[in-house]
Amino acid sequence: MEGVLWYVLTGARGGENRTRLLRAVDERPRNANQLAEDLNLDYKTVRHHLDVLVEHDIVETTGEAYGAVYLPTDRVRTHWGTVEEIFDEMGDG
Repeated sequence: MEGVLWYVLTGARGGENRTRLLRAVDERPRNANQLAEDLNLDYKTVRHHLDVLVEHDIVETTGEAYGAVYLPTDRVRTHWGTVEEIFDEMGDG
């Protein structure tokens, strides 16, 4: 999981936005529309990056469809030290 986190959040294109999204849902679980507004990002961009984070088991959803709320997975929580390192490296710590 540590390698996945480093790759998805720092090594892949879009890592900065994914890091911002992960930080935001850690602070307060939100839906995609709220994240787009709060982070001043395009809704489609947010949805794309959330899909990548879900695909890699970094965030999960609760609820359904449009109102689904995103939050970090338990698996990511067990590797939160790595996430904090990434936040620090990305200047988002």
